[in-house]
Amino acid sequence: MTPRFLLLSLLLALAVALPARADEALPLVFEETFAHGADRWEPTDPAAWTLGRDGDRAVWGLNTRISNYQPKVRSPHNVALVKDLQLTDTVITFQVKSTRDTGGHRDCCVFFNWRDPEHFYYVHLGAKPDPASGQIMIVDGAARRPLTKNTRPVPWDDQWHTVKLVRDVDSGRIAVFFDDLETPLMEAIDKTFTSGRVGIGSFDDMNDFTAVKVLGRKADAGK
Repeated sequence: MTPRFLLLSLLLALAVALPARADEALPLVFEETFAHGADRWEPTDPAAWTLGRDGDRAVWGLNTRISNYQPKVRSPHNVALVKDLQLTDTVITFQVKSTRDTGGHRDCCVFFNWRDPEHFYYVHLGAKPDPASGQIMIVDGAARRPLTKNTRPVPWDDQWHTVKLVRDVDSGRIAVFFDDLETPLMEAIDKTFTSGRVGIGSFDDMNDFTAVKVLGRKADAGK
């Protein structure tokens, strides 16, 4: 057996042993079906959210487009964060259904590395992309601004869809997937925030959510 053959065999063995994607190695840290309520969530305006059912699904959804929460800087009005969960690397998946057709900016949002109401990332999954819609966004002490120049529309309708967000802090990678969980809808690289909370919501639209699953690395205390 030649040294070259041994090297190739070793590389192949390593490839088989390693997970196909880094996010598959992260532990499950949170899971929610809303079958027992929404007590593990902290919404910016609790009155804007209602528990309900859609067939055999328990859902938690927005009952108004613009809630009573008014952020200090231009950013989403409808935010619900998981309580007591601070993460660095994060993978969040959930099912979402848009419950009101508002045209080009029909959306939902995913929040991550949330430090406080003026410092966080979010993905705006708007139907028709422009600099204010359908982009990966950062809020850093000022009005939200896009990290991407996405031109791919989000195909909203009145059905359920699956969203996945992947955040790797070492590389700075942010990737979001819509139904196709293998090919990102959009990606960005940014290392401004490396830990924080995660959540779901909308800029100013209405959605039902269920089947939330979060994988991640918990941040050290104080980070």
